[in-house]
Amino acid sequence: MPSEKNITTVNLLKTKLAQAKSIVLSDASGLSVNLQRELRQKVKLAGGELIVIKNTLLKLALGVKELLPGPTITLLAYEDEIAPIKALAEFAKAHDLPKIKAGFLAKEPLSKEQVEMLANLPTKIELLGQTVATLNSPISGLVNVLAGNIRKLIYVLKAVKTA
Repeated sequence: MPSEKNITTVNLLKTKLAQAKSIVLSDASGLSVNLQRELRQKVKLAGGELIVIKNTLLKLALGVKELLPGPTITLLAYEDEIAPIKALAEFAKAHDLPKIKAGFLAKEPLSKEQVEMLANLPTKIELLGQTVATLNSPISGLVNVLAGNIRKLIYVLKAVKTA
């Protein structure tokens, strides 16, 4: 018979999973409490949430029969799908922990390799900046060309004045 606390936890987790734009499951073994706290802060700043929960409860909330073995940290990205994953990957690269197991993006399952590819993508803000720079490039070129003719005229006028 499941306890009331576990039922409440699973229901809360189901709600959070439904709201999340992306989910990453990582191996929690070897992470000290201080490292978990540091990782949790970095993920929170990136617009996500880090949850440590029993695998049996996570399986119930996800609705899966099998889950990868070992203790699991669940990363939930609410605002930007990629930024919290990038924060997790950067932390994992710096500390060699946690090891990414798998993930979900828009409810589609992702392998470990696909999650790592997502972590290497530029963030939404970086992509918007690149788009603006690309759109601004032709206009800047036109302004430079038009200013070049005026500059040449000024040089000619200065040369005539000094001569």
